[in-house]
Amino acid sequence: MITVMKFGGTSVGSPEALKRVANIIVEHESQKKVVVASAMSGITNFLVSTSEMTNAKEKKAAIDTFNDKHINTAKKLFTGKILDEFMKEYDERFDKFKSIILDGNKKDPYYKDNVSSQGERFSTLILSYVLKSMGVDSVAMTSEDCGICAEGKPLNGCAVLDKTETLMAVKLKPLVDAGTVPVITGFYGMMDDDKPLTFGRGGSDYSAAVIANGLNADMLEIWTDVDGFMSADPRMIPEAVRIDEMSYDEAAELAYFGAKVLHPRTIEPVRMKHIPLKVKNSFKPEDPGTLIHHLGRHTNELLKSVAVKTDLCIITISSAEITYRPKMVARIIEKMSENDVIIYSMSTSLSTVAFLIHNNDVKQTMMKLNTIDAADIEKIEVKNDVALICAVGDNLLTTCGVSGDIFSAVKEARANVEMISEGASDVSLNFVVPMSKVTDVIKILHKKFVSDKQ
Repeated sequence: MITVMKFGGTSVGSPEALKRVANIIVEHESQKKVVVASAMSGITNFLVSTSEMTNAKEKKAAIDTFNDKHINTAKKLFTGKILDEFMKEYDERFDKFKSIILDGNKKDPYYKDNVSSQGERFSTLILSYVLKSMGVDSVAMTSEDCGICAEGKPLNGCAVLDKTETLMAVKLKPLVDAGTVPVITGFYGMMDDDKPLTFGRGGSDYSAAVIANGLNADMLEIWTDVDGFMSADPRMIPEAVRIDEMSYDEAAELAYFGAKVLHPRTIEPVRMKHIPLKVKNSFKPEDPGTLIHHLGRHTNELLKSVAVKTDLCIITISSAEITYRPKMVARIIEKMSENDVIIYSMSTSLSTVAFLIHNNDVKQTMMKLNTIDAADIEKIEVKNDVALICAVGDNLLTTCGVSGDIFSAVKEARANVEMISEGASDVSLNFVVPMSKVTDVIKILHKKFVSDKQ
């Protein structure tokens, strides 16, 4: 049985956390284990800032800060021969890191990918040596070492799954079969020209799913600092409860529409091969967490969870009989896609088409839309500060009157529904409300359909 175990930044963020993680790995029941780790907490943000530096003195100071963070951590964990062996590998990686920061080509569109992915190379090295100090046969591997292939635009890559699986059969599988515990860098893969390409913030979850897919693993475990998927954000709803089991579809909807438990793209690589996924808390390893698989668990409750994505904006474009002009709609979407703007929802009527995007994307979107011939567009309206609520449950499209029940809760909160998306997914109903009302709506929905059903 092969289990892929991924640990996030807070789980490897200190000497104490690293020891805790190492104990979880050692005590795990699986015979064959593969570990994936993020950079230590705060390091990726630090590296993003470093990638924007132009002053040589600032760069050298950043290099020293980065070095001190990892060396101080290592010296609290290792002594003697283990420390000497660690420093030999560390120095090799650190020399490359210094070269990238001081001499890297900032005009290269993938320069930031290279810099921001450096943190994982050092957290995984430290964790691997913690395991070695406990008598485990472990090896630190980079994404290039084990064959994670990527393609796409800077800072937003995706894995090439078939090619990755082929390379892992040669580079990784023999080590796992021999009982070695590889500790692999998350967050990025390698392009055909041997340049690192990152998978977006939080992309180490996705990396772990890609590795699980490539190894045909029996289980993927995402170890984080939360108890699993919750019925709502505990910061908003203190009485939120953990969800024991979910389907891939339910987890994917929640991850995409605001639940910050998994990277939204984590689900697909494991769904393809029916690999079950567990989300567990590395600070409470005894807790069962949430199990995600292709069956899920059907319940009689209307809702399992309510997620929210905030700081959004509705852009409404008016044009005579626009729904009868598909080329016009295509042109609008093409303009928005030029800046890789994510459209969270879309709605049409006879003479209008409305898009839901993030507030941060409004300025560049308007610049693109204003390049369309003025004769084709009557007006463009912008409604700022709205939030998308995602209600997830396995009975949403089969239960008669479900929309009425949910929107009666919205009415209780005295909120207007600005947009609705129903039917695109079998397990979710999504709607938009003003930001000022989102907390009230979530509280009423959770009380009516979750808390009162417990």
